[in-house]
Amino acid sequence: MKRFHVHLHVADLAQSIGFYSKLFGQQPSRQEADYAKWMLDDPAVNFAISQRGAEPGIDHLGIQTDDASELAALKQRAEAADLSLLDEGETTCCYARSDKHWLVDPQGIAWEHFTTLGSVPTFSAGEPAAASVEAASASCCPPRGKPVGIPVKSSGSSCC
Repeated sequence: MKRFHVHLHVADLAQSIGFYSKLFGQQPSRQEADYAKWMLDDPAVNFAISQRGAEPGIDHLGIQTDDASELAALKQRAEAADLSLLDEGETTCCYARSDKHWLVDPQGIAWEHFTTLGSVPTFSAGEPAAASVEAASASCCPPRGKPVGIPVKSSGSSCC
């Protein structure tokens, strides 16, 4: 099974947790001082929020897979379509150990394809477990909209 993934930057985590908990009818499945995640079954969505971005809004979108074969199929499809991708392989991000790669759509929105391998106590590798939001300003996730090393392809058109 694949699950749609949405990660938003929010200005007020507590207020946003309250809003999304009411919207989804359930509390987060994971909550940290700077992060919360809901693993929803209907619709199948991994919805995450954090205070790690420069400004509120969409950080990135993605597709979470249940296993390595589904992730490999997504990567193969992207490569066959000649889409530029950044393959991070096994990494630590968002309180999880994952295998992932990144793509960027024509608008500059980052897309993450990943499978979760396990849970970890820190947002990213090398970060102390009790790190503050201020100390964590350098997120493991790519900068909003444009992961490092992935050129954005131009469609050649200036209109939608």
